[in-house]
Amino acid sequence: MAKADFYETLGVARGADQRELKSAFRKLAMECHPDKNPDNKEAERRFKEINEAYETLKDPQKRAAYDQFGHAAFEQGGPGGFGRNGGGGFSDIFEDIFGEMMGGGRSRRGGGGRERGADLRYNMEITIEEAFEGKTAQIRVPTSVQCDECSGTGAKPGTAPTTCGTCHGSGRVRASQGFFSVERTCPTCHGRGEVISDPCSKCSGQGRVTEERSLSVNIPAGIEDGTRIRLSGEGEAGMRGGPTGDLYIFLSVKPHEFFQRDGADLYCNVPISMTTAALGGQFDVVTLDGAKTRVKVPEGTQNGRQFRLRSKGMPVLRSSQMGDLYIQISIETPQNLTKRQRELLEEFEELSSQENNPESSGFFSRMRHFFDTLSE
Repeated sequence: MAKADFYETLGVARGADQRELKSAFRKLAMECHPDKNPDNKEAERRFKEINEAYETLKDPQKRAAYDQFGHAAFEQGGPGGFGRNGGGGFSDIFEDIFGEMMGGGRSRRGGGGRERGADLRYNMEITIEEAFEGKTAQIRVPTSVQCDECSGTGAKPGTAPTTCGTCHGSGRVRASQGFFSVERTCPTCHGRGEVISDPCSKCSGQGRVTEERSLSVNIPAGIEDGTRIRLSGEGEAGMRGGPTGDLYIFLSVKPHEFFQRDGADLYCNVPISMTTAALGGQFDVVTLDGAKTRVKVPEGTQNGRQFRLRSKGMPVLRSSQMGDLYIQISIETPQNLTKRQRELLEEFEELSSQENNPESSGFFSRMRHFFDTLSE
Protein backbone atom coordinates (compact mmCIF):
# COMPACT_ATOMS: atom_id res chain seq x y z
CA MET A 1 0.00 0.00 0.00
CA ALA A 2 1.37 3.42 -1.00
CA LYS A 3 2.38 5.72 1.84
CA ALA A 4 0.10 8.66 2.50
CA ASP A 5 1.29 12.17 1.72
CA PHE A 6 2.96 13.65 4.83
CA TYR A 7 1.03 16.92 4.50
CA GLU A 8 -2.27 15.03 4.27
CA THR A 9 -1.26 12.91 7.28
CA LEU A 10 -0.89 16.06 9.39
CA GLY A 11 -3.87 17.78 7.76
CA VAL A 12 -1.91 20.90 6.72
CA ALA A 13 -1.31 22.72 3.45
CA ARG A 14 2.03 22.29 1.66
CA GLY A 15 2.90 25.88 2.47
CA ALA A 16 2.27 25.49 6.22
CA ASP A 17 4.82 27.16 8.49
CA GLN A 18 6.55 25.56 11.49
CA ARG A 19 3.93 26.81 13.95
CA GLU A 20 1.09 25.23 11.94
CA LEU A 21 3.02 21.97 11.63
CA LYS A 22 3.71 21.82 15.36
CA SER A 23 0.11 22.64 16.29
CA ALA A 24 -1.28 19.98 13.95
CA PHE A 25 1.20 17.40 15.20
CA ARG A 26 0.43 17.97 18.88
CA LYS A 27 -3.31 17.78 18.32
CA LEU A 28 -3.13 14.54 16.32
CA ALA A 29 -0.51 12.96 18.59
CA MET A 30 -2.73 13.54 21.60
CA GLU A 31 -5.75 12.03 19.81
CA CYS A 32 -3.91 8.92 18.58
CA HIS A 33 -1.55 8.34 21.50
CA PRO A 34 -1.48 4.66 22.59
CA ASP A 35 -2.36 5.66 26.17
CA LYS A 36 -5.69 7.03 25.02
CA ASN A 37 -6.30 4.16 22.60
CA PRO A 38 -5.24 0.93 24.33
CA ASP A 39 -5.24 -2.22 22.14
CA ASN A 40 -6.16 -0.11 19.11
CA LYS A 41 -3.81 -1.17 16.29
CA GLU A 42 -5.20 1.43 13.91
CA ALA A 43 -4.50 4.26 16.38
CA GLU A 44 -0.99 2.88 16.93
CA ARG A 45 -0.35 2.79 13.18
CA ARG A 46 -1.75 6.31 12.81
CA PHE A 47 0.43 7.55 15.71
CA LYS A 48 3.57 6.24 13.98
CA GLU A 49 2.55 7.86 10.67
CA ILE A 50 2.02 11.21 12.40
CA ASN A 51 5.45 11.04 14.08
CA GLU A 52 7.17 10.11 10.82
CA ALA A 53 5.45 12.91 8.90
CA TYR A 54 6.28 15.56 11.51
CA GLU A 55 9.91 14.44 11.94
CA THR A 56 10.38 14.86 8.19
CA LEU A 57 8.55 18.15 7.64
CA LYS A 58 9.91 19.99 10.70
CA ASP A 59 13.46 19.63 9.33
CA PRO A 60 14.01 22.21 6.53
CA GLN A 61 16.46 19.98 4.61
CA LYS A 62 14.30 16.88 4.84
CA ARG A 63 11.22 18.90 3.93
CA ALA A 64 12.94 20.35 0.85
CA ALA A 65 13.95 16.85 -0.25
CA TYR A 66 10.44 15.52 0.35
CA ASP A 67 8.82 18.43 -1.53
CA GLN A 68 11.03 17.68 -4.55
CA PHE A 69 11.20 13.88 -4.60
CA GLY A 70 8.41 12.68 -2.26
CA HIS A 71 8.90 9.46 -0.31
CA ALA A 72 11.57 8.35 -2.79
CA ALA A 73 13.96 10.82 -1.16
CA PHE A 74 14.24 8.53 1.89
CA GLU A 75 13.70 5.05 0.48
CA GLN A 76 17.21 3.61 0.77
CA GLY A 77 17.34 0.41 2.73
CA GLY A 78 14.91 -0.56 5.49
CA PRO A 79 14.87 -0.34 9.31
CA GLY A 80 17.67 -2.33 10.90
CA GLY A 81 19.39 -3.02 7.57
CA PHE A 82 22.11 -1.63 5.41
CA GLY A 83 22.68 -0.88 1.74
CA ARG A 84 24.82 1.08 -0.65
CA ASN A 85 24.62 4.78 -0.06
CA GLY A 86 23.23 6.81 -2.91
CA GLY A 87 26.35 8.91 -3.63
CA GLY A 88 26.10 12.43 -4.93
CA GLY A 89 22.73 12.27 -6.69
CA PHE A 90 22.03 13.79 -10.12
CA SER A 91 25.43 15.49 -10.43
CA ASP A 92 27.08 12.04 -10.23
CA ILE A 93 24.76 10.67 -12.91
CA PHE A 94 25.48 13.50 -15.36
CA GLU A 95 29.21 13.42 -14.72
CA ASP A 96 29.36 9.66 -15.17
CA ILE A 97 27.43 9.82 -18.47
CA PHE A 98 29.04 12.85 -20.06
CA GLY A 99 32.43 12.23 -18.48
CA GLU A 100 32.61 8.85 -20.20
CA MET A 101 31.60 10.31 -23.57
CA MET A 102 34.02 13.23 -23.43
CA GLY A 103 36.90 11.47 -21.73
CA GLY A 104 36.77 13.68 -18.64
CA GLY A 105 34.62 14.04 -15.54
CA ARG A 106 34.94 12.40 -12.18
CA SER A 107 35.82 8.73 -11.88
CA ARG A 108 35.83 6.32 -8.99
CA ARG A 109 38.85 4.59 -10.45
CA GLY A 110 42.39 5.52 -9.56
CA GLY A 111 45.63 4.64 -11.28
CA GLY A 112 46.57 1.02 -11.86
CA GLY A 113 42.97 -0.26 -11.92
CA ARG A 114 42.26 0.89 -8.36
CA GLU A 115 38.59 1.61 -7.76
CA ARG A 116 37.11 3.24 -4.67
CA GLY A 117 34.84 1.02 -2.60
CA ALA A 118 31.13 1.77 -2.30
CA ASP A 119 29.68 3.68 0.63
CA LEU A 120 27.42 1.64 2.90
CA ARG A 121 24.30 2.59 4.81
CA TYR A 122 23.21 1.05 8.12
CA ASN A 123 19.84 1.90 9.69
CA MET A 124 19.85 1.81 13.49
CA GLU A 125 16.82 2.22 15.75
CA ILE A 126 17.34 3.42 19.33
CA THR A 127 15.03 4.22 22.23
CA ILE A 128 14.39 7.73 23.52
CA GLU A 129 16.16 6.71 26.75
CA GLU A 130 19.28 5.84 24.74
CA ALA A 131 19.02 9.17 22.89
CA PHE A 132 18.78 10.89 26.28
CA GLU A 133 21.81 9.20 27.84
CA GLY A 134 23.93 8.50 24.76
CA LYS A 135 25.51 5.10 24.22
CA THR A 136 28.24 3.13 22.50
CA ALA A 137 26.61 0.57 20.22
CA GLN A 138 28.21 -2.52 18.72
CA ILE A 139 27.02 -3.34 15.22
CA ARG A 140 27.89 -6.12 12.79
CA VAL A 141 28.15 -5.11 9.16
CA PRO A 142 28.64 -7.56 6.25
CA THR A 143 31.00 -5.78 3.88
CA SER A 144 33.88 -6.23 1.46
CA VAL A 145 37.38 -6.12 2.93
CA GLN A 146 40.78 -6.30 1.30
CA CYS A 147 41.86 -9.83 0.42
CA ASP A 148 44.76 -10.85 2.68
CA GLU A 149 45.89 -13.53 0.22
CA CYS A 150 46.85 -11.12 -2.56
CA SER A 151 47.01 -7.88 -0.50
CA GLY A 152 44.24 -6.42 -2.63
CA THR A 153 45.97 -6.74 -6.03
CA GLY A 154 43.63 -9.46 -7.28
CA ALA A 155 46.59 -11.41 -8.71
CA LYS A 156 47.82 -14.78 -7.49
CA PRO A 157 50.61 -14.37 -4.89
CA GLY A 158 53.95 -14.16 -6.67
CA THR A 159 52.37 -12.60 -9.78
CA ALA A 160 51.19 -9.10 -10.64
CA PRO A 161 48.63 -7.47 -12.93
CA THR A 162 49.94 -6.49 -16.37
CA THR A 163 49.20 -3.42 -18.46
CA CYS A 164 46.20 -3.87 -20.75
CA GLY A 165 47.31 -4.32 -24.37
CA THR A 166 44.12 -2.87 -25.79
CA CYS A 167 44.17 0.54 -24.08
CA HIS A 168 47.86 0.52 -23.05
CA GLY A 169 46.95 1.25 -19.44
CA SER A 170 44.67 4.25 -19.99
CA GLY A 171 41.45 2.34 -19.38
CA ARG A 172 39.81 3.99 -22.40
CA VAL A 173 39.78 3.46 -26.16
CA ARG A 174 38.92 5.93 -28.92
CA ALA A 175 36.72 5.03 -31.88
CA SER A 176 35.74 7.13 -34.90
CA GLN A 177 32.09 7.45 -35.86
CA GLY A 178 31.74 9.54 -39.00
CA PHE A 179 33.02 13.02 -38.25
CA PHE A 180 33.18 12.32 -34.51
CA SER A 181 35.72 10.58 -32.36
CA VAL A 182 34.19 8.96 -29.27
CA GLU A 183 36.12 7.74 -26.27
CA ARG A 184 34.75 4.70 -24.42
CA THR A 185 35.68 2.43 -21.54
CA CYS A 186 38.12 -0.25 -22.62
CA PRO A 187 36.17 -3.51 -23.19
CA THR A 188 39.16 -5.67 -22.28
CA CYS A 189 40.09 -4.30 -18.85
CA HIS A 190 36.76 -2.54 -18.16
CA GLY A 191 38.52 0.78 -17.53
CA ARG A 192 41.08 -0.51 -15.03
CA GLY A 193 44.09 -0.25 -17.32
CA GLU A 194 45.35 -3.63 -16.12
CA VAL A 195 44.52 -7.27 -16.72
CA ILE A 196 45.11 -10.22 -14.46
CA SER A 197 46.15 -13.39 -16.27
CA ASP A 198 46.49 -15.47 -13.09
CA PRO A 199 43.83 -14.30 -10.57
CA CYS A 200 43.96 -14.90 -6.83
CA SER A 201 42.06 -18.08 -5.91
CA LYS A 202 40.60 -16.57 -2.74
CA CYS A 203 39.06 -13.40 -4.18
CA SER A 204 38.80 -14.48 -7.87
CA GLY A 205 40.75 -11.43 -8.96
CA GLN A 206 38.57 -8.87 -7.18
CA GLY A 207 41.16 -7.94 -4.56
CA ARG A 208 38.52 -8.10 -1.85
CA VAL A 209 36.34 -10.65 -0.06
CA THR A 210 33.05 -10.40 1.85
CA GLU A 211 33.03 -10.86 5.61
CA GLU A 212 31.17 -9.53 8.66
CA ARG A 213 32.87 -6.88 10.76
CA SER A 214 32.05 -5.68 14.27
CA LEU A 215 32.16 -1.91 14.70
CA SER A 216 31.72 0.41 17.66
CA VAL A 217 29.45 3.43 17.09
CA ASN A 218 29.38 6.34 19.54
CA ILE A 219 25.89 7.86 19.84
CA PRO A 220 26.06 11.22 21.67
CA ALA A 221 23.41 12.30 24.18
CA GLY A 222 20.64 14.41 22.65
CA ILE A 223 20.88 12.94 19.16
CA GLU A 224 17.71 13.40 17.10
CA ASP A 225 15.69 11.16 14.84
CA GLY A 226 17.07 11.10 11.29
CA THR A 227 20.63 12.04 12.27
CA ARG A 228 23.36 10.62 10.03
CA ILE A 229 26.71 9.49 11.47
CA ARG A 230 29.61 9.03 9.05
CA LEU A 231 32.34 6.47 9.76
CA SER A 232 35.14 7.31 7.34
CA GLY A 233 36.86 4.35 5.71
CA GLU A 234 34.43 1.77 7.13
CA GLY A 235 32.58 1.07 3.89
CA GLU A 236 33.44 -1.45 1.20
CA ALA A 237 37.09 -2.07 0.34
CA GLY A 238 38.17 -0.73 -3.04
CA MET A 239 38.71 -2.94 -6.06
CA ARG A 240 42.31 -4.13 -6.38
CA GLY A 241 43.67 -2.05 -3.55
CA GLY A 242 41.55 1.06 -4.20
CA PRO A 243 40.52 3.40 -1.34
CA THR A 244 37.78 2.25 1.04
CA GLY A 245 34.31 3.79 1.01
CA ASP A 246 32.51 5.20 4.05
CA LEU A 247 29.79 3.81 6.31
CA TYR A 248 26.77 6.00 7.10
CA ILE A 249 24.70 5.24 10.19
CA PHE A 250 21.12 6.56 9.87
CA LEU A 251 19.46 6.80 13.29
CA SER A 252 15.75 6.60 14.05
CA VAL A 253 14.24 7.00 17.52
CA LYS A 254 11.38 4.70 18.52
CA PRO A 255 8.08 6.33 19.58
CA HIS A 256 7.83 6.37 23.38
CA GLU A 257 4.95 5.12 25.47
CA PHE A 258 4.63 8.37 27.45
CA PHE A 259 6.74 11.11 25.87
CA GLN A 260 6.53 12.89 22.52
CA ARG A 261 9.63 14.77 21.45
CA ASP A 262 9.96 18.12 19.71
CA GLY A 263 13.62 19.02 19.40
CA ALA A 264 14.98 19.15 22.96
CA ASP A 265 11.51 19.49 24.54
CA LEU A 266 9.34 16.60 25.69
CA TYR A 267 5.54 16.46 26.00
CA CYS A 268 3.55 14.10 28.20
CA ASN A 269 -0.21 13.76 28.40
CA VAL A 270 -1.34 12.98 31.99
CA PRO A 271 -4.97 11.99 32.74
CA ILE A 272 -6.40 13.15 36.08
CA SER A 273 -9.80 12.66 37.67
CA MET A 274 -12.56 15.24 37.49
CA THR A 275 -12.47 15.68 41.27
CA THR A 276 -8.70 16.30 41.29
CA ALA A 277 -9.15 18.95 38.60
CA ALA A 278 -11.96 20.60 40.56
CA LEU A 279 -10.55 20.37 44.09
CA GLY A 280 -6.84 20.45 43.30
CA GLY A 281 -4.22 17.83 44.08
CA GLN A 282 -0.84 16.57 43.03
CA PHE A 283 0.87 13.68 41.26
CA ASP A 284 4.43 12.46 40.59
CA VAL A 285 6.01 12.26 37.14
CA VAL A 286 9.08 10.10 36.47
CA THR A 287 11.41 11.92 34.06
CA LEU A 288 13.97 10.37 31.69
CA ASP A 289 16.81 10.94 34.15
CA GLY A 290 15.05 8.57 36.58
CA ALA A 291 14.02 11.29 39.04
CA LYS A 292 10.52 11.93 40.36
CA THR A 293 9.05 15.39 40.01
CA ARG A 294 5.88 16.42 41.83
CA VAL A 295 3.31 18.39 39.87
CA LYS A 296 0.76 20.39 41.84
CA VAL A 297 -2.68 20.76 40.28
CA PRO A 298 -4.42 23.96 41.37
CA GLU A 299 -8.12 24.06 42.15
CA GLY A 300 -10.30 24.50 39.07
CA THR A 301 -7.73 23.23 36.54
CA GLN A 302 -9.19 23.02 33.04
CA ASN A 303 -8.65 20.29 30.44
CA GLY A 304 -5.58 20.86 28.25
CA ARG A 305 -3.66 23.01 30.73
CA GLN A 306 0.11 22.65 30.49
CA PHE A 307 2.68 22.64 33.26
CA ARG A 308 6.29 23.35 32.32
CA LEU A 309 9.10 21.48 34.07
CA ARG A 310 12.29 23.33 33.24
CA SER A 311 15.39 21.37 32.19
CA LYS A 312 13.54 18.05 32.41
CA GLY A 313 13.53 17.43 28.67
CA MET A 314 16.24 16.12 26.32
CA PRO A 315 19.89 17.22 26.29
CA VAL A 316 20.81 19.66 23.54
CA LEU A 317 23.33 17.91 21.29
CA ARG A 318 26.93 18.82 22.13
CA SER A 319 25.76 21.34 24.73
CA SER A 320 25.24 21.52 28.49
CA GLN A 321 21.72 22.88 27.98
CA MET A 322 18.56 20.84 28.54
CA GLY A 323 15.11 21.12 27.03
CA ASP A 324 11.90 21.32 29.05
CA LEU A 325 9.18 18.80 29.84
CA TYR A 326 5.59 19.93 29.27
CA ILE A 327 2.86 18.10 31.20
CA GLN A 328 -0.53 18.45 29.52
CA ILE A 329 -3.58 17.70 31.65
CA SER A 330 -6.36 15.50 30.32
CA ILE A 331 -9.44 15.40 32.57
CA GLU A 332 -11.07 12.00 32.66
CA THR A 333 -14.87 11.82 32.82
CA PRO A 334 -16.11 9.25 35.39
CA GLN A 335 -17.50 6.00 33.99
CA ASN A 336 -19.44 3.01 35.37
CA LEU A 337 -21.05 5.09 38.13
CA THR A 338 -22.75 3.46 41.08
CA LYS A 339 -26.22 4.55 42.07
CA ARG A 340 -24.87 6.61 44.96
CA GLN A 341 -22.25 8.28 42.78
CA ARG A 342 -24.91 9.20 40.25
CA GLU A 343 -27.11 10.65 43.00
CA LEU A 344 -24.23 12.78 44.30
CA LEU A 345 -23.45 14.11 40.81
CA GLU A 346 -27.10 14.93 40.19
CA GLU A 347 -27.21 16.75 43.50
CA PHE A 348 -24.06 18.64 42.61
CA GLU A 349 -25.60 19.62 39.26
CA GLU A 350 -28.66 21.02 41.02
CA LEU A 351 -26.49 23.10 43.33
CA SER A 352 -24.23 24.37 40.51
CA SER A 353 -24.40 27.92 39.24
CA GLN A 354 -22.85 29.98 36.47
CA GLU A 355 -19.95 30.75 38.76
CA ASN A 356 -19.06 27.05 38.85
CA ASN A 357 -19.08 26.74 35.04
CA PRO A 358 -18.30 30.23 33.70
CA GLU A 359 -16.93 29.06 30.38
CA SER A 360 -19.89 26.89 29.31
CA SER A 361 -22.43 29.36 30.76
CA GLY A 362 -20.81 32.22 28.87
CA PHE A 363 -20.71 30.24 25.64
CA PHE A 364 -24.39 29.34 25.65
CA SER A 365 -25.30 32.87 26.68
CA ARG A 366 -23.41 34.27 23.69
CA MET A 367 -24.98 31.67 21.39
CA ARG A 368 -28.52 32.63 22.51
CA HIS A 369 -27.70 36.25 21.88
CA PHE A 370 -26.41 35.36 18.42
CA PHE A 371 -29.62 33.60 17.41
CA ASP A 372 -31.77 36.34 18.94
CA THR A 373 -29.90 38.83 16.74
CA LEU A 374 -30.57 36.71 13.63
CA SER A 375 -34.30 36.55 14.32
CA GLU A 376 -34.70 40.33 14.62
